[in-house]
Amino acid sequence: MAILGNIIKGVINLKDKFSSEIIHTEAQEKVLKELLEKAKDTQFGKFYNFNDILNSDNISSTYSKMIPYFDYNKINKEWWYKLHDGEENITWPGNPSYFALSSGTTGKSSKRIPVTDDMIDAIRQSGIKQVFSLSNFNLPADFFEKEIMMLGSSIDLKERNNHLEGEISGISASNIPFWFKGYYKPGEEIAKIDDWDERVNHIAKNAKNWYIGALSGIPAWIELMLQKVIEHHNLENIHEIWPNLQVYTSGGVAFGPYEKSFNSLMGKPVTVIDTYLASEGYIATQVRPETDAMQLNTDSGIYFEFVPFNPDYINEEGSLKNEAPSLGLKDVELNQDYILIISTVSGAWRYLIGDTIEFTDVEKAEIKITGRTKFFLNTVGSQLSVNKMDDAMKHLEEKFKTKIPEYTICAKRLEDGEFYHCWYLGSEIKNSNEEEIANELDSFLKEANKNYKVARSKALKGVKVSVISPDKFYNWSERNKKKGGQVKMERVMKEDKFIDWENFVNKS
Repeated sequence: MAILGNIIKGVINLKDKFSSEIIHTEAQEKVLKELLEKAKDTQFGKFYNFNDILNSDNISSTYSKMIPYFDYNKINKEWWYKLHDGEENITWPGNPSYFALSSGTTGKSSKRIPVTDDMIDAIRQSGIKQVFSLSNFNLPADFFEKEIMMLGSSIDLKERNNHLEGEISGISASNIPFWFKGYYKPGEEIAKIDDWDERVNHIAKNAKNWYIGALSGIPAWIELMLQKVIEHHNLENIHEIWPNLQVYTSGGVAFGPYEKSFNSLMGKPVTVIDTYLASEGYIATQVRPETDAMQLNTDSGIYFEFVPFNPDYINEEGSLKNEAPSLGLKDVELNQDYILIISTVSGAWRYLIGDTIEFTDVEKAEIKITGRTKFFLNTVGSQLSVNKMDDAMKHLEEKFKTKIPEYTICAKRLEDGEFYHCWYLGSEIKNSNEEEIANELDSFLKEANKNYKVARSKALKGVKVSVISPDKFYNWSERNKKKGGQVKMERVMKEDKFIDWENFVNKS
């Protein structure tokens, strides 16, 4: 009998029973006020008169009028650079203990995003919320006695100018509570290995010694780790070595494109729980099994705003135009794409995180990620978002009985001077007819998106498809020093980056 598991499950159920339902709009008003109060004496708070905002009749409205939008480049150029010069109290009191390194999807050099002690506490609180929400998933008591494999970047953080640097997954894993360390795998010694392939080799060698009940990490890298374990032990599926594996906590990117390839590694179904941990904070987590949408963490150090997604609001380099209107949680609607804006306990203010979302339940503050602002393809008016592209990949998987975990696209002008959508699909389609796939893809998108259909009748000449091994996508990430980390593969590339990509594919 799982005595400890029953105790833990009982505590979780009891906590859930006596917890009051969060009123998300009220929680957000409280968070904004707390953020402004704590940061009012910082350089940023004085410059933008936080005291005046706090004394106004409508704090949220005044806040959105008085503070401009920031993306990383703007806030780093104007404010965060001072932190690296040793100044304190810039956009948040004191100095951050950590900087999260994030090259995102297109950046050539790492961004350094402040991670304060207050943010570590906020991430921990959101993590506890996720644990307590497990009571909704009807998991057996013995699950709570099993170990959790957390596969992220190295926890061997680098010291620099009196702070530590690493990817957010490594920073988070290095701050797990002491009571959790007995459940945490692969353990600190292996997790400190910087080279991802070497770390995965150690995981494969030790896999038979662990009783894994849950996995957590980016889908692409979790899959490669599972493949390595299966190959090392000559298994049919991962459940042959980890028979108690029941939960996978996905994060970083939409799980949908990876679902088919992930399930092929399983011996039996597992519960998939989506999470949304970014370098800037723990944004949202799935809290109930009836939906794969995630609930915004509205009471844990992040204030959210939402800009209706409209290409006219976005500058060419991806930043927001100042005149773009923002909405609070109380004013959003269903079935509308929004650009996500956050203000945080790490001193990010009206910060463009780069993701687009839509609400599936406003009262419950539940969302789905629909894409990236930089992954929105609007060349010649096609207006394709990543969720439409993901839907197209699922259609092709069903049509051609295959798996397509990775893809990228570019609107490219070819030799005839006309624009084409050039797709690369990561798949093992046998004897693939790329022209047939292109026609099927084109037909699906015409039906799914009226703007695309109009573009195809005018300036968008055609569709071209190249089918390549998924390994080429992973090798591309490795070449860009992003293997195993918080990587978001470029779903949409600009022409200059696409030239580099095609050269890489043809050479490798």
